[in-house]
Amino acid sequence: MMVMLYVIVFEILILVWLCSLFPAVTGYISIGLRVLSVLVVLAIIRNSRHLSSDLMWIILILLFPVGGTALYLFLILNLVSSRTFKSIRKEEKKTERYAYQDPHVFQELVASEPSLASLFRFIPNEGFSFYKNTQTNYYPLGELGFPHMLADMKQAKKYIFMEYFIIEPGRMWNQMLEILEEKVKEGVEVRVMYDDMGSMNTLPFDYVKELEAKGIKATSFNRINPALNIVMNHRDHRKIMVIDGVIGYSGGINLADEYINKKERFGHWKDNVIRLEGPAVWGYLKIFLTNWNALRHEDNDYTIFQVEGHEMPSSGFVAPYAETPLDDELTSQCIYEDILNSATRYVYIMTPYLIIDSSMVNTLIHTAKKGVDVRLILPGVPDKKVIWDIGRSFYKQLMDGGVKIYQYRPGFVHSKVFVSDDRIATVGTINLDYRSLYLHFENGTLLFKNEAVQEVVQDMQMTLKACDQMHKENIKLGVFRNFILSILRIFAPML
Repeated sequence: MMVMLYVIVFEILILVWLCSLFPAVTGYISIGLRVLSVLVVLAIIRNSRHLSSDLMWIILILLFPVGGTALYLFLILNLVSSRTFKSIRKEEKKTERYAYQDPHVFQELVASEPSLASLFRFIPNEGFSFYKNTQTNYYPLGELGFPHMLADMKQAKKYIFMEYFIIEPGRMWNQMLEILEEKVKEGVEVRVMYDDMGSMNTLPFDYVKELEAKGIKATSFNRINPALNIVMNHRDHRKIMVIDGVIGYSGGINLADEYINKKERFGHWKDNVIRLEGPAVWGYLKIFLTNWNALRHEDNDYTIFQVEGHEMPSSGFVAPYAETPLDDELTSQCIYEDILNSATRYVYIMTPYLIIDSSMVNTLIHTAKKGVDVRLILPGVPDKKVIWDIGRSFYKQLMDGGVKIYQYRPGFVHSKVFVSDDRIATVGTINLDYRSLYLHFENGTLLFKNEAVQEVVQDMQMTLKACDQMHKENIKLGVFRNFILSILRIFAPML
């Protein structure tokens, strides 16, 4: 909401300044600014890849021609011209040379479930790959996955690469840091990348230098400039750890104590960890190296870190994938909607936030009306009350359409998971909200007919037992509150 205040103040100051300089042509100035705002709005509509997500800008610019237009142009120019994003675009383009889908694996995949062939084709067409012979382990809580992360880190012989949104000193990070320091002494290469905004309140400004002094190569993503960064969009929300090219971790957890329930903030913290061992780890490695090379301005050949031949006896298929705001694709939303559209029996979803556009609303309702059991699991205790209330404003529409909604009684759900029909699941960092689907750098892991899918199913079943199902009488928000929330929905990308 501070953004709106900045826009309004800027609008008033510019108008007062212009009118004081040119009092005789105040009317023409006002008309000119209105014309400019309309031209910018028309440009947004013409170039929009997702009009509902751009509605915020259209309204803001029409209400505040000076402030809204200036903010929009600043952010667009920043996205196009910033050194960081230019480097990432270049590196993303370079990764195309490493995109390869084994045709034998793909043929076997399609033959195993022809009804999902369109979803399967989408993944390699987006530049990602399906792998087999990869062991998958899903841990339904951060504290269950964390000991395995520590054990694997201790066994590292060549390198440990880490990319996380939040790092906070405490029992979790301190244990990991101690291992990393020991590994550096053993000659293991350690790289740590964290988001500057995500860790703004948890790490000192010069933490990269602290890590470098310990022999750990480090960088922070998109350093915050308080004078310029009014809207902190386009953050690195990914969670990845790669060990020696053979073991990889991802999921919902960041590296702070609440994620393993060593510190209570919003009741019990429900999160998850996914562990891969085998060829699919190459997918995580490529995602990590894309941002690392771009931020550090390095030109490493990715294949020097690749390990071939480390195959594990395992059923099913795995496809790590990434989301970037720097292209015109909506990879994560397409995968989510494809899972919903292809379901025949059920789709269970866990997400901490529910701020979705009409496309996702319609897909959820359409799937439910086909007779599919669609269930959404959301927090019972919010971490951000306004965002939680905006999410609850979708409840009635979804429930009227047949979607079942549950709230996690013990506390906060931070997991981001879809699972359908005992056969397909995705686990990752991607919330059901505007920021994850359109603005942030994210990553996910698509799982098909392997061990982890069944572990996700069990997690959903157990979690539902700790939830309260929502009914219309539970969500009476009042006319005025509903009106305010409807307005806030439009400006959700700023919240």
